[in-house]
Amino acid sequence: MSLRLGDTAPNFTAKTSQGELTFYDYLGDSWGVLFSHPGDYTPVCTTELGRTAALKDEFTKRNVKVLALSVDSVESHDGWIKDINETQGVEVNFPIIADADRKISEAYDMIHPNASVNATVRSLFIIAPDKTVKLIITYPASTGRNFQEILRVIDSLQLTANYSVATPVDWKDGEDVVVVPAIKTEDIPAKFPKGYTAVKPYLRITPQPNK
Repeated sequence: MSLRLGDTAPNFTAKTSQGELTFYDYLGDSWGVLFSHPGDYTPVCTTELGRTAALKDEFTKRNVKVLALSVDSVESHDGWIKDINETQGVEVNFPIIADADRKISEAYDMIHPNASVNATVRSLFIIAPDKTVKLIITYPASTGRNFQEILRVIDSLQLTANYSVATPVDWKDGEDVVVVPAIKTEDIPAKFPKGYTAVKPYLRITPQPNK
């Protein structure tokens, strides 16, 4: 059975490029991004891991810890990391899991037989501090992930976890948001003192409350 949004992310202990770790202990009270790769020394993923390393400060300020995975060995990861650092001008600063027995891949439904029976698809999970899954995206092998979109979703998830709002299409941090339908219009002024615009009774726009 595959993971769904709201499910508890499976815990695991694994060997990684930074030593053995237990997933829940690694995350602690942080948010998490876990993303998989079909294998080491693949060109698209080389650029993705480089970009992830370059965005270290962006993940840190959002209290996010990153963890990558492929079914290759730690020794293979170590060699690949050297290539990533060289070609992408970075220092890979997060662990890469060696999932040789594919137990983690299977727990997270990263093995799709119509793609490969022995390699992971390119899935990405955002996991909240309570260890629930908040986002699942699976990309085709030919398309590099958009990590600005990943950061945008994290911003939205962290905002909407603390305020009774949702984020509209193409929203970016600092822009106006939508008051959730559960809030009665007459209750909006008390909850959102910056004011609001009622475009329709069900579409109430207000400035981002934490800015």
